[in-house]
This record gives sequence, C-alpha cells and structure tokens, in this order.
Amino acid sequence: MMTMSKDEREAFLAEARVGVLAVSPGGGAAAPLLTPIWYSYEPGGDVLMTTDAGSTKTAQLRSAGTASLCVQTETAPYKYVVVEGTVSVDDGVDSSWRRDVARHYLGNELGDMYADATAESEPTAVTVRLTPSRWRTTDFGKQWA
Repeated sequence: MMTMSKDEREAFLAEARVGVLAVSPGGGAAAPLLTPIWYSYEPGGDVLMTTDAGSTKTAQLRSAGTASLCVQTETAPYKYVVVEGTVSVDDGVDSSWRRDVARHYLGNELGDMYADATAESEPTAVTVRLTPSRWRTTDFGKQWA
C-alpha cells in the first residue's frame, strides 16, 4: 500500500514545494488550465494561494468554483499529493501573509527581497482558498518498506 496516511499527506503538503494548480475552463471546450503556483497550507486547514485578479486563472477559478492542486517530489523515491476541493476567490491579499509565503519558499533574506520587489502587485491581487474535499496520494518509497 503506497497511499499516504492523513498525517503524512498533510505534512507533505505543508512543505515548501511548488504546486500545479488545475482548473477546468468549463463547457468541455478546452483542457484544464494548469499553472505552477506557490501556496501555503497548515495541516487541517485550507490551501491558500494568490494570483492577479485579471488573470485567466482567476476568471476560471471564479467560474468553476472547484480546482485541484498537485504537489510532488522531484527525486526518487517519488511522492505526490493531489488535493481537490471547492475554491473561493477574495479580492485583495494580506501583505504579511504574502511575505511569509515568500520566506517559506526563498528563506528570510530572499523572501523579503522578493516581497518588496513585487509589492506593486498587491492592489490587483486576489486570495484563493482551496478547501480540501478529496485527496489522492502515493509514496513510492513504501513499495520497498
């Protein structure tokens, strides 16, 4: 059994990994939109992301109301978590949260530099909240455990 336990999948999702956000454009006319994205997650909570209010991604998230996020390792033994759920999109972004996310991915010094250099994007940003309802996980390391 290569499925992760609840604690394993939540700890994995809380690590600093670039996720791939997937949202359907609806109507069956096109393939889902897939976008690499930074996010934050605390076990038991929602997945939080930010993006630009005017992006195609934001329009599709608002329309679909659901999305999925895939997070994986880049080296063997491979692991991945896919979390699916409803999404809400709220105008605005909390500056301190955005700085904390940048620090999570880049460390304190580079995170602060990134947050400062991109602060002008905050007035047009939205906060995306993905509420998990379904999980898919695999840990290939368990194959030989």
